[in-house]
Amino acid sequence: MTERQRLILAAIIEQHAEIAAPVGSVMLAKLFGVSSATIRSEMAKLEEMGFIVQPHTSAGRIPTDAGYRFYVNSLNEAHAEQPQLPDRSARAIDARVGTHGDRADRAIRSAVDSLVDLTQNLGLATIGDELYLSGIGNLFSQPEFLHGEHAQAVARLLDNLEPWLREAAPNEPLNVYIGSENPIGKASGATLIISRFRSPYSDNSYIGVLGPTRQSYDKVMRLVRHTGAMLEEIL
Repeated sequence: MTERQRLILAAIIEQHAEIAAPVGSVMLAKLFGVSSATIRSEMAKLEEMGFIVQPHTSAGRIPTDAGYRFYVNSLNEAHAEQPQLPDRSARAIDARVGTHGDRADRAIRSAVDSLVDLTQNLGLATIGDELYLSGIGNLFSQPEFLHGEHAQAVARLLDNLEPWLREAAPNEPLNVYIGSENPIGKASGATLIISRFRSPYSDNSYIGVLGPTRQSYDKVMRLVRHTGAMLEEIL
C-alpha cells in the first residue's frame, strides 16, 4: 500500500466515524487537495485490497473489518514507537478514579463510568467474579444497533461476554476485536477494546468498551490502554 492510500484509508475511517455515513470522493478530494478522479482511482485500489466497500445505496465507501484491522495495527505501531502523554481526557479519568484508590471495586466502577462518558460506548470491567456493565443505552442508541440483526448479534455478544473472557483470557495490555474477529456475535458490527490489568481480585482483570466498528479508534484505544495501566498502578 502506498503512503497516499494509507492516508486515504485512515481518512475514510475517521470521517465515517464522525458522520456515520459512506464517505465520498468529493469530500476526500477537498481534504487531500487533489481531483475527485484521483481519489476515485485510489479508492478503487483500496476496494480491490478488501479494505473498503461501496454500499449499494451510495456512491461513497465505508471501511471493511480488514480495513479497520490494518488501521488499528498502524495505530498500535505508532503508539509503541511514540507513547503519548496523558491528554485532558486521560487526566480526567485519573482525577475521578484516584479518589477511590482505597476501594478497588469503587475505583474500577468509576473507571468504567469515566470511559462510558468519554467514549459514548458501553463500558465493562471484571470485578472478581462479577462483570460490571455501564452505558448499555449508549450502545443501542448507535445507528448501527437501533434495529435488525446487528442489535440481536450485539445482545448475544453481551449475554456471552463473561464466559468468553474467561475462556479467551486475552493476554495483551490492549486487545482489539473488530467485527467478525469476535468469536461471539461475528455479524454484530461491533468492536471490543479491552485492557488486561492486575488487581486485588485477579492478575487477569479486564476493563474496556464495546461499541460499533465505526468509532474513533485512536482516542478510544489510548483511553482504554491508559485506564488499564492506571488501575494497575493505583490498585
